[in-house]
Amino acid sequence: MPADFLDLPENLPVPEDDGACDHLPGARVPSIALPATSGERVDLSSLPGTTVVYCYPMTGRPGTPLPEGWDGIPGARGCTPESCGFRDRHADFTALGARVFGMSTQSTDYQREAKERLGLPFELLSDEGLGFCRAIGLPTFEVEGMVLVKRLTLVVRDGKIEHVFYPVFPPDTHAAEVAGWLRERGTSRKGER
Repeated sequence: MPADFLDLPENLPVPEDDGACDHLPGARVPSIALPATSGERVDLSSLPGTTVVYCYPMTGRPGTPLPEGWDGIPGARGCTPESCGFRDRHADFTALGARVFGMSTQSTDYQREAKERLGLPFELLSDEGLGFCRAIGLPTFEVEGMVLVKRLTLVVRDGKIEHVFYPVFPPDTHAAEVAGWLRERGTSRKGER
């Protein structure tokens, strides 16, 4: 296992679309203020314009082993490479007029360490109490007593879910996929006007 979690092992199991996100496109985001790594609270339902929320199970921490069997869980491995992808393409999202948040069920303190270590230019949101996941019906899974959100990405426009990427694989190239989708949508919307 790489100590920095940046490399994805070969032959990871590919997650399959189990329909767990089929109800999300077109849904209103619940008005729940989530704690952010900045110390503020963010209510995704009230943000104007386009917001990208990539939901991930958990980032690893150097010196702390991942849960046993982690690499065998489809879609589990790759949170750090995914976060780094959004970090590296952050200027693209800004240019496309979209703000970015990462979200997991890890505590804000745990997330703060990852944000600082990885140099993320955006905030991570904690749904440690699962209030947001349950209110909107995000798919979760359990490992070693932890309830973790499955990897997915929400594109929210003015408080309404416009698009859902699920399942997400491979995670290390996902930010480019989302930026490409936004670029295409922006072009087609300009052409419609």
